[in-house]
Formats: sequence, C-alpha cells, structure tokens
Amino acid sequence: MQNINQQVNNQLSNLKLSGIRDALLQQYEQPNLYVEQSFEERLSLLLEHEITQRDQRKIDRLTRQAKFRVGGTLAQLNYGAARQLDKTQIRSLAQGEWLRLHQNILITGATGCGKTYLACALGQNHCQQGSSVYYFRLKELLEKMFLAQADGSYRKLINKLSSANLLILDDWGLEPLTAQQRSDLLELIDARYDTKSTLIASQLPIENWYEMIGESTHADAILDRLVHGAIKLELKGESMRKKLNSLTDGDHSS
Repeated sequence: MQNINQQVNNQLSNLKLSGIRDALLQQYEQPNLYVEQSFEERLSLLLEHEITQRDQRKIDRLTRQAKFRVGGTLAQLNYGAARQLDKTQIRSLAQGEWLRLHQNILITGATGCGKTYLACALGQNHCQQGSSVYYFRLKELLEKMFLAQADGSYRKLINKLSSANLLILDDWGLEPLTAQQRSDLLELIDARYDTKSTLIASQLPIENWYEMIGESTHADAILDRLVHGAIKLELKGESMRKKLNSLTDGDHSS
C-alpha cells in the first residue's frame, strides 16, 4: 500500500492543509475507488475535503467561544401543545433572516419552561451557520463589564461584544439595575442597535422591564432599542425542569 511521501506530507503540514492530507491518504489507501477519475476530479475531492474540515473547525471554534449554558438543539425542542411553541415560526427563525435584518428576539415565560434551552438552541443553530455568538447571564455580564472598567479593558470588551452577530442575555430582570449597570447596559445595547441581533430570555414579563431597569431616561433608551420590531416568544406550560425531575424520580405519568 502506497503512502504520502514525506516531502508532500511536510508541504501540506506547513501549509496547514490537513484536510487535503487526510483525503489524499484515503485515496492512497483505497486506490480502486478513484482509478477511473480524472486528475481534476480527484483534486476537486481533495479540495472539498479541506473546505469541509475548515468549516467544521470554524463551527467548533464559534461554539466554544459562545460558552452556551446548555447544549440545546432545535431538533430536540419539545412542541407539546401546552407550550404554545410554533414549529413553523421556529423553523423560520432557524433560517436566520432575523439575524440578517438585525432583529431582536425576546423570550419570556415562567421559571423552568425552557427559555434557556431555546435560546441556546437558536444560538447553536446559528454557530452552525457561521455566525459569531456570545451567551451571558445578565448578572454575569454586568459584573464582567464592571471589572473591565476597573482594569482598563472596558473598551475592548464593548468592541468584542458589539461585533458578535448574536448576543444572548439570559436571566434578564432577576434584580433591579444600579446606576452604573444601567449606563453600561445602555452603551452595549446602543453599540449593537440596528447592526446586530440580541436575544433576551427572561421570566419577567416585558411590561415589567421598565421598572427593573429603573431610571426613566435609561429605561426608555434601552427598551426602545430592544423591543421595537422585536420577535416575541412567550413560553407556556408546565416547568420542563420539574417534569424532568419527576421522570427521573420514577413518575412517568403524563
């Protein structure tokens, strides 16, 4: 059985063409599969393998960078009638037109109803499509911004967050905001406004967000940029977390 000669192997390694190297090795190991193909056809297969491998590496990098709280996928969503989750709407969101239009998504619902899972599933879906995504719980992000102010990295952090195609802010509205938090949040939301998409997941109904943000000038500015033209998803039904726990404990009743 032939193998890639050392010179070619080194050249492919130096050029970081591991996909071509792997595909070429496969052609050497199974020569009968390729004997009737022209040079151009075999070269095309090598290049296609390299492209596929690079695309997968990009997806893996984007997924790691996002730091999703759960590994949700749209294929595993629960569309039980009580949840009032529209499969057609989710299929439409999966296609990503809302990202291209820089729309926001606001997901609300009671504790445990699957907001985080849906948010992460949408984020994961768009990583697969090559979009850059960051996931944060709101409190965690505000703490990160506060520390960045102290160590001089604030502007770098704002630039990083404002450049992501999708920013997911989970656990929105658990605590009222301080004056500094209001200011930081407004700067971030304003930097992304009409150029990128933000997804909010909150157990607090949208009509109560104004009070949570606090001071009227900041609240008006933040909500105007987030809510205007946003896609709103209100999840209903029994807590998915409680339901899972009951099944784990042996209660398999419907």
